[in-house]
Amino acid sequence: MSQQKRILVGQSGGPTCAINASLAGVIAGAGEKNVHPVGMRFGIQGFLDGRTVDLAQAVPNEDALRLLRDTPASWLGSCRFKLPEPEADPEFFARALERIEAAGVSAVLYIGGNDSMDTIAKLARYGAREGSDVRFVGVPKTIDNDLVQIDHTPGYGSAARLVATAVSEVARDADVYDLKSVTFVEIMGRDAGWLAGSACLAHPDLVLLPEVPIEADALVARIEALLAKKNTVVVATSEGVRTPDGRLVAEGTVAPGTGTDEFGHLAQLSGASRYLAALVKARLGCKTRAVELSTLQRCGSHCASKTDLDEAFELGRMGVREALEGATGVMCSLRRTQDDPYAVRYLTVDVSEVANQVKPVPSTWIAADGMGVTAEFERYVRPLVGPAEPIALDGGLPRQMPPLA
Repeated sequence: MSQQKRILVGQSGGPTCAINASLAGVIAGAGEKNVHPVGMRFGIQGFLDGRTVDLAQAVPNEDALRLLRDTPASWLGSCRFKLPEPEADPEFFARALERIEAAGVSAVLYIGGNDSMDTIAKLARYGAREGSDVRFVGVPKTIDNDLVQIDHTPGYGSAARLVATAVSEVARDADVYDLKSVTFVEIMGRDAGWLAGSACLAHPDLVLLPEVPIEADALVARIEALLAKKNTVVVATSEGVRTPDGRLVAEGTVAPGTGTDEFGHLAQLSGASRYLAALVKARLGCKTRAVELSTLQRCGSHCASKTDLDEAFELGRMGVREALEGATGVMCSLRRTQDDPYAVRYLTVDVSEVANQVKPVPSTWIAADGMGVTAEFERYVRPLVGPAEPIALDGGLPRQMPPLA
C-alpha cells in the first residue's frame, strides 16, 4: 500500500481574522484529495526548528473546521523570518529542503503577505534548481491589501468592515457635545492607504493616505474651514502618512530604542494620530483626540466579512489542488469580474512577481487635494465588507478554536 501524500502549511507575518479561513481551506482541500496536512508551528522558522502539528488530528471534523475558519489570528503561530538569497547561502536551503523531503512532504503552502511570498519564491527557485519534486505555493493574506497581481487580499474586507464601523461609531461619540473638536482615527497601513481609505464607507471629513504627503499648513487650513461650518471633524489617518520630505509622521512619536523586524520595518508603527492631534490643538486651540484602532483591526472576527472568509477559504483549498497538479513558484490569486452583482474568478500568478512589491492606491482614486478618496474607491471596497459572517456564540461571546499547546 502506498504511503499517503503529505502537504506542509504555515502562516507568516501579521495575523488577520481571515488567515485561519485559508488554513481551514487547506485542510479541507487536503481531505478532498486524500493527502495528509501537517502544520508548521510558528512559520518556516518553527518548522526548521522541528516544530510541527498533525492537522488531521488537531482539526478532526467539520465542526472544528468551521470553528477554525471563524477564529482570528494565526492559529499555527507566525514568524517574521527573512530567508537569505539561495545564491548567497545555498547551504541554508540545502538543509531546509532536506528537512522538507525527510518529512515526506510533496507540497509546501505558505499563507502570508509580501514577505511570505518572498519565502515561497526563494524556496521554489532553489527547489527548481536542484530538481526537487516538492511544490511551493503561496496563499495570500494581509489587511494592508498591498499585494500586486491580485484584486484584493484575504483579511482586507473584514478589516475594512471593522474600520468603517469603528469610524462611524467614533464619529457619533465625538459629536455629543456642543463644542469644536477634531478626532484623528489611526488606521493600519505602513506603505499603502487601502485600509485607511475603507473608512470612506463611514464618510469621515478627511482621509489621509501614505500615497500623498501631509503638508501641515494645508491640513490645518482645511480643518479650520470645516470647523467654521460644523462642530466635529473626523479624520481617518493612515499610520504610514508621511511629511513632504518623506519622513513618517509617526517617527516623531516613536519611543527611543524601537527596533525593526527582519525585513527592516519598524517593529512598532503608531503615533501619527497623536502627533497630528497635538499639532491641530496647538494651531487651532480646539479639543482634539487621537484614537488608535491598533491590532483590533486585524483580529476583530466579531466584525468579519463573510465574503472575505469565503474567498480566504477558497484560496487555501485552491492552493492544495494547484500544488498537487504540479504548480510551483506561484501564488493563488483572484480577479474581480464585476461589481454588481459582485463576482471573482480564481487563478495563479508567478510568485516572483508578487514578492516584495507594494500596490499603492491608484492616484485616480484619491481626491484632488489628497485628503480623501473618490467614488471609484468606495465602489471598489463596498462589496468586500459584507455580508457579515454569522457568529457562533458561547455564553454570549464568539466561539473560537482553542489555542494549540
